[in-house]
Amino acid sequence: MAHWLVKSEPDAFSWDQQVANRTEAWTGVRNFTARNNLRAMRRGDRAFFYHSNTGKEIVGIVEVVREAYPDPTAEGGDWSCVDMRAVGPMPRPVTLAALKADPRFAELALIRLSRLSVVPVSDAHWALICALGQWTG
Repeated sequence: MAHWLVKSEPDAFSWDQQVANRTEAWTGVRNFTARNNLRAMRRGDRAFFYHSNTGKEIVGIVEVVREAYPDPTAEGGDWSCVDMRAVGPMPRPVTLAALKADPRFAELALIRLSRLSVVPVSDAHWALICALGQWTG
């Protein structure tokens, strides 16, 4: 199983909306690298749900339940989306500031590639972030 981090601006699509909808298509990605990351996701992979711009923190965990397919919101181009299911909230949200302050996260894609909305997370970083957020699921 691979691990990821997906970003959403909470005023556009929030963790609470993800939970209410249970399963949601992760649409609207219009960056080729992020699109390729969506295409690399497999059913059962898990991702941190990150609130960008407002909050700037990891607030939950989602799971891929449908692998990449054409993004129905795209008016043109070769864009993809995946379906994500809410797994659970992060008991203690993990802030971007906390990650930046910890040298163990210097190579975390969220920090190195801060503009990408879909990034891979190494197994080691996944375990560390889960520990910081008190996630045991």
